[in-house]
Amino acid sequence: MSDDRQPSREQNKAHSARRQRLPHDQPSYNFGGDTMHHSHHPVPRRLALSAIALAVAALAGQAAAQEAVQEAAQATQESAQATQQATGATAAQQAAPVATGEVIKVEVTGSTIKRVAGEMALPVSSVKADDIASAALTTVADLAVSLPSSATNAPSSAGAGTNMNMRGIGINRTLVLLNGRRMVNEPLSNGFVNVDLIPISALNRVEVLRDGASSTYGTDAMGGVVNFLTRRSYKGLELTGQVVRPEASGGGREHRVSVLGGIGDLAADGWNVYATVDVHKRSKLESADRPELTNPALLASLGIAPKAASGTYAWPANVFSPSTGITGNPYYASGCLPPYSVPATRNTCIQDANYVLALPANAQAHFFAKGSIKLPGDHLVTAELLHAKEHIETQKPPTTTVGFNGAVARITPDSPYYPGGSAGVPAMAGINGSPLNVSWSVAELGPAIAKDEQKITRVVVTGEGTIGQWDYRLGGIYGRGKRDSYFVQGYLNGARLQAGVANGVLNPFGTQSAAGLEYLKSISADGGQIRHTTNRYYGTDLTLTRELMQLGGGAMTLALGAEYHRDANDDRALDGVIDVPYQNRLPSYAEGSRDISAVFAELDLPVTADLSFNVAARHDRYSDFGGTSNPKASFRWQPMKQLMFRGSASTGFRAPTLFDRYGYRLPGATSLSTSKWDDPVLCPGTMGMAGTGTAVPGANPLLVCNTALPIQQGSNPEVQPETSRNLTLGVVIEPVRNLMVMLDYYDIHVKDSIGQLAQNAIFTNTAKYADLFVRNPDGSLAYVRNTVDNLGDLRTAGIDVGLSYAFPKASYGQFKAALDGTYVTRFENQTEKDGPWISNLGRFGSVGSGNVSASPTYTFRWKHTLRLSWERGDWFSQLTQFYNTGYHDLNNVPAQFHRDIEPYSVWNMTVNYKGIKHVKVSLGISNLFDENPPVTNSNSTAYANNIASPIGRAYNARLTYEF
Repeated sequence: MSDDRQPSREQNKAHSARRQRLPHDQPSYNFGGDTMHHSHHPVPRRLALSAIALAVAALAGQAAAQEAVQEAAQATQESAQATQQATGATAAQQAAPVATGEVIKVEVTGSTIKRVAGEMALPVSSVKADDIASAALTTVADLAVSLPSSATNAPSSAGAGTNMNMRGIGINRTLVLLNGRRMVNEPLSNGFVNVDLIPISALNRVEVLRDGASSTYGTDAMGGVVNFLTRRSYKGLELTGQVVRPEASGGGREHRVSVLGGIGDLAADGWNVYATVDVHKRSKLESADRPELTNPALLASLGIAPKAASGTYAWPANVFSPSTGITGNPYYASGCLPPYSVPATRNTCIQDANYVLALPANAQAHFFAKGSIKLPGDHLVTAELLHAKEHIETQKPPTTTVGFNGAVARITPDSPYYPGGSAGVPAMAGINGSPLNVSWSVAELGPAIAKDEQKITRVVVTGEGTIGQWDYRLGGIYGRGKRDSYFVQGYLNGARLQAGVANGVLNPFGTQSAAGLEYLKSISADGGQIRHTTNRYYGTDLTLTRELMQLGGGAMTLALGAEYHRDANDDRALDGVIDVPYQNRLPSYAEGSRDISAVFAELDLPVTADLSFNVAARHDRYSDFGGTSNPKASFRWQPMKQLMFRGSASTGFRAPTLFDRYGYRLPGATSLSTSKWDDPVLCPGTMGMAGTGTAVPGANPLLVCNTALPIQQGSNPEVQPETSRNLTLGVVIEPVRNLMVMLDYYDIHVKDSIGQLAQNAIFTNTAKYADLFVRNPDGSLAYVRNTVDNLGDLRTAGIDVGLSYAFPKASYGQFKAALDGTYVTRFENQTEKDGPWISNLGRFGSVGSGNVSASPTYTFRWKHTLRLSWERGDWFSQLTQFYNTGYHDLNNVPAQFHRDIEPYSVWNMTVNYKGIKHVKVSLGISNLFDENPPVTNSNSTAYANNIASPIGRAYNARLTYEF
């Protein structure tokens, strides 16, 4: 975001007075291959030495402001003048990108008021697009995971895409913007933005506000704001190709191609149009491609070996005799059917083949275009178009004979495949010829694969300029998102599958005959659609800004604004899903909409050259929840040139998402639990430890013991809004020349937090949550209620730490070091109003990441990014470390297997060269030392697949040619 207008003569004088007190000849800093010069103000010059996440040469908005200064200068000067940055120039020279020496005001994330670069009291950091490549990161998803202040999980096998989770308090509480305005949310949950749909080739930088901004952008910005900023303009043609090759065999390869082109010079011609096409694809990585991560010996050492529990759905099928109570498998004595199954307890076979994807196949295609034109009288009109799509393939173990409402597959002596029958299936002792319940996994068809497709279209038209003494900015936005999911492979009509077992056509214990294979083909659901969801967002906004009077540190500036937007969603699970019980969906339809109007004001008070205050307030009116007012106040005080203090206080308000309040509500189960459990009534055992229970007489152990249990998820028409209180207090110190130290304390308290209980919290305390287990009249489990609700309060606190040092330049080049980390002092929540506080710090807790996951999450005590860089001439190299502390494992296993997870560290390295005309080359190695992900007993893969990549060492090559 930039500004073409010049500040007042009085502000220039005040700013010049401050500039004269500063030492000169400060060095430039390069963290991503491009030189970043410091501005003339003492605080931003020092703040720029601290970096966050990925080679960020900025602190408290300095890099963001510097980039914006360059953009603003471009809009008012000749292109050559606007981009000129002479290496070795003095600080005073670098402070004047405009030939006249006038100071340019810019807008940085967190405020609606433009000000001199770097004069921010809020903890804003900036990541340039080149910085991502310098850290050997290839996608926006990689960036999201790496931010120390973020608890974003690594992309999983879910089809929702990648989200941002600032402070770990939930993806619904982080606001994601594109060029300062909202994007349409991911359609299904309608609670977060899928950042995979943002084209990396269009980006100039990413600004991260590590503080709430409810008074500026909306009441729901509780955890922070991530603002993706595209290039202001571009002239020329640029081609980029990138490839990532894992060292180990198998999948996980990545390819990216982008084309960027533009015409017109906004400064010289008064107009510019540019567009980019960006395509990225990653192949799937099977768990079998990394057998060392999930080998039988490792699983046994963790207490999660498959054979340590009883089998459920398997091939050959396990059976249960209701008349005799016998459970077993006719092929148990012969060792079952490796590699599909192995012997387990209770004479059963258990599924052994690991069908879980290590990484799903993923592909994105983006088109982004932006046009700008200057109009007479200091006005600028801009239009943007974004169209993007993504598809993700999800994978589950093979289809089973599970049925809706307790329906089970049965085999009778009339079938040739009945144990001891004519087809040669081994007999089972004690079977008296009565019908048997069959638990069959149709492994012959391979894994069950589905495909998720997301598409978004976003159109924005904006205008900015000056009318009289007022600067204005207005805009209109329209966004539409669509998500569709389809059966791809291995899904079958459940009722007809059970019928095929009953009538003897299908063999649940071995390979199929020709007739059996033809029958399976005839009942395939592949190609059918599962779900169709759309989301629409449109709105308009207006901001007016003017200087009121001069204070000791500059102009008192007032901003007034108004905003209106409408959010609408409709979600349909198609009728055909009732035929596929393995999908665990019933037909449903839900729709919801919401209108939000707001007015806001902000006042900037530079009392002296060293002390400034900023106050803001916002009032929002929701069509379904009424009005809410939220203020914010911040300060910045620099008592001496080596020391600066800053702080802020604000409140927030977040209404339930449209899904939370108006999404589908079905009378029965809508899914299965994410892990296997014992029914606490029908298979009582050690609470929280699956596989330790014993089925009560008459209960089928294949359905009630060590199995995925039915869950009811969905919306809640009674859920109410949540509120928050945010506090920050920071200090920036320059103890010695070229060394910067930054400490920012934060404290967030969310009241009446909206969410789902983590399923682990329910099943490890079934006595407390017994009322959530809803049973049928015969005592069988209908479902476990796990819908959205107000859970109680959530609070977290910690300290962001930034250290950076630039070594003196020498003939061999310049070295720099920077560390950015977050130390969490508290993270806890209540699972009900006024309930006990439960810690999530360094352990699995009872907080989920948002309404797309009911799995337990955890918060690292410490997480950091360390960068060591070297630059000389056309060469630049960087070594980057991503580190997090260990934590207590989930430990839903016998006591002898309880353990802690070790700290995890990964190093990436890149080398960049730009000595060839028009060409930039970047070579990198991800996971330089080939570290395996942390070992865990929390899932069947035995590694922490949500915080670390299973790919291992990988080689990255990127080539850019500019015409």
